[in-house]
Amino acid sequence: MVRVGVIGVGHIGAHHARIYSQIPDVELAGVVDIEQKRREKVAREYNTTPYASYGEIFDKVDAVSVVVPTDLHYPVAKDFLERGVHCLVEKPITPTLEEAEDLLSIARKKNLILQIGHIERFNSAILEAQKYIREPKFIEAYRLGPYDPRTSNIGVVLDLMIHDIDIVLYLVRSPVRSIDAIGGSILSQNEDIANARINFQNGCVANISASRVSLEKFRKIRIFQKDVYISLDYAKQSLKIYQKKEKEIKSMKDMMVLRPQLKKTDPLREELTHFTQCVERGRKPLVSGKHGRDALEIALEILKKIKENLG
Repeated sequence: MVRVGVIGVGHIGAHHARIYSQIPDVELAGVVDIEQKRREKVAREYNTTPYASYGEIFDKVDAVSVVVPTDLHYPVAKDFLERGVHCLVEKPITPTLEEAEDLLSIARKKNLILQIGHIERFNSAILEAQKYIREPKFIEAYRLGPYDPRTSNIGVVLDLMIHDIDIVLYLVRSPVRSIDAIGGSILSQNEDIANARINFQNGCVANISASRVSLEKFRKIRIFQKDVYISLDYAKQSLKIYQKKEKEIKSMKDMMVLRPQLKKTDPLREELTHFTQCVERGRKPLVSGKHGRDALEIALEILKKIKENLG
């Protein structure tokens, strides 16, 4: 049995606790939260023990999910890693590159798993789309949603856009040459809408937009490459592949359309199951601390460009 704890059982952390309690060969050893009512409610629902301080479970767990506010990711994850506990840290990995690199260093020295919660990597549509992606030339991603006061402590770049930053880096697999970005605050003290253009050394260009000033959720990405256009909807877990079937294209009718039949899954369940299996079997995670660090580096550069362009 892999003994797992959840540090922070707010909206997302409570889902971590629920799923861990259902995974075979995993013991939900405890949940931690500073709010007594919340931790006791979650512990009662999922038949585990509530704790007020995460220091109380250092010796009771093999692994933890760190689902606390972003500014606490570093100190909490560091304390567990230094005590030999594997960590899944919700995105973004940390607020700063220095903190991210320190966590990577500790995990590497102690041979521990440090997985980052970039959940879209476990989306069935992304997993299927990889089979068709070869040297993308242009990518456009849109991630829009309603404003949520719970995330007002960070801006839309670290809250939403970072998902697509990670996916784009994963698909393109080339160093970034340059970045330009614009954005602005509408409803909070941080940026609520942002657009970034990322130019890669291999010639690919990615245009990423994120907004939390929208009445509806919209999560889509389109990938263009030679003779192929891929359209993906994260929320619906749907995928369409348009392939050139004639040498000369006179209209879109000359394109062959593939619609793979995807089994809809719960990406969070897939992510947490993967994490516990990596802990149990000593495997490298699909989304490593290095991936989280790289996505953070681009996100911070985008924030810098937004600030510069706002003057």
